[in-house]
Amino acid sequence: MITDKEILVLYYSQRGSVRQMAQLIARGVEQVPGTRARLRTVPKVSTTTEATEPAIPDNGAPYATLQDLEECIGIAVGSPTRFGNMAAAMKYFWDGTGSLWTRHALVGKPASVFTASSTMHGGQESTLLTMMLPLLHHGMLIVGIPYSETELNTTRQGGTPYGASHVAGLANDQPISDAEKKLCIALGKRLAETALKLAT
Repeated sequence: MITDKEILVLYYSQRGSVRQMAQLIARGVEQVPGTRARLRTVPKVSTTTEATEPAIPDNGAPYATLQDLEECIGIAVGSPTRFGNMAAAMKYFWDGTGSLWTRHALVGKPASVFTASSTMHGGQESTLLTMMLPLLHHGMLIVGIPYSETELNTTRQGGTPYGASHVAGLANDQPISDAEKKLCIALGKRLAETALKLAT
């Protein structure tokens, strides 16, 4: 029996926008025959050392494990912007992947990144770049969005060649635009197609 190969869609989302983007990227992944998406999230981090998150989230995707990273043939990583950087929760997760790094477990796997910010100039591109850094240290291959995706040339909201993005508004009241949706789906599809080629 042939089973579909999986693409990990790993995200952190506090207000819901990045989670919605992750679901759109997963939709793009699943448009590619032979692949399916594995949605995972990471727990919050706290400045209070006694604070802990439940072992299983109250809702949404399960928490990611290092096994998820190893088992999947490609990885999409998403985080909201935090002053032009990835959120601490996502950084903390990647800081704990040293055992995979020492074994070169992720070398050669393709990866993509995505983000959302409150404002148009909220540091989307620098956030995408910060998420690429640990992926590059792991020897992963970055897959972006080419300008052959026409929405990249016309969008007045989110969307970059570095990865998918969304402008959520200061009150998180801006829905994901049609162009942003199409770019999320296109990124998921391109990542899955690339991962399949590299896995054969």
